[in-house]
Amino acid sequence: MMRIPIAALIGLCFTSLYFLVAIFAPWIAPYGVAEIVSRDVWLPPSSEFLLGTDNLGRDLLSRMIYGGRTTIFIATAATILSFTTGSILGFLAAVLGGWADQAMSRFVDLIMSIPSLIFALVVLSVMPVTVPVLIVVMGLLDSTRVYRLARAVAVDINVMDYVEAAKLRGEGRSWIIFREILPNALSPLVAEMGLRFIFMVLFVSTLSFLGLGVQPPQADWGGIVKENADGIVYGIGAALYPAVAIATLAISVNLVADWVLNRTTSLKGGRG
Repeated sequence: MMRIPIAALIGLCFTSLYFLVAIFAPWIAPYGVAEIVSRDVWLPPSSEFLLGTDNLGRDLLSRMIYGGRTTIFIATAATILSFTTGSILGFLAAVLGGWADQAMSRFVDLIMSIPSLIFALVVLSVMPVTVPVLIVVMGLLDSTRVYRLARAVAVDINVMDYVEAAKLRGEGRSWIIFREILPNALSPLVAEMGLRFIFMVLFVSTLSFLGLGVQPPQADWGGIVKENADGIVYGIGAALYPAVAIATLAISVNLVADWVLNRTTSLKGGRG
């Protein structure tokens, strides 16, 4: 029977809790995402409003639940897009080599030379800020990091004996990428996926805090911080709840990613 370390179990429980709450948000949240439930703003926690109210008199717990749903959905979708695009292009560059590898790598270097946040702000300032646009912009920008990792790992694997044997058998590039390279590159990619997911959570929260992320009346954790930031001056902790949520999600996902990395270490550099 597989034994899960305590740290990984705690991380798995918290991560599962966040994702379950995000999935079932409409059934869990006591009020609507934009429903004004009180004429008083920044009410303290009570039996009626467990986390109090925000700057407009909306239930903060409901905003947090719906905000978590939006944040996790965008981060998950952008991470999937990032890894799908970056891994395939990175593997393809390693297999093709030559001028194709150089062209793709230099283009990626050019994109990476521009800070991701500045690049995203410039793009989003001239485009309609919607959830699909956010996912595409974040996913494609982050795929450059995944590309570098995938290519570096694939270059080492591409010279292994079993890959050379597959080439001599006449296997095509698709076979080489998906049947030879991908299974042996899972370990570093899985470890990186957890880090990139957390980066996506922080990225979308930062964009929302700057006003170019999720737009009201939709809620996300970065937007909740922005909406209630003025309350900190008066000792109101409404802006701190999403910060705590982001921190606990980051820690829990990293604990799970570390455990998965240890479980898949035998895949690194060869099929164990």
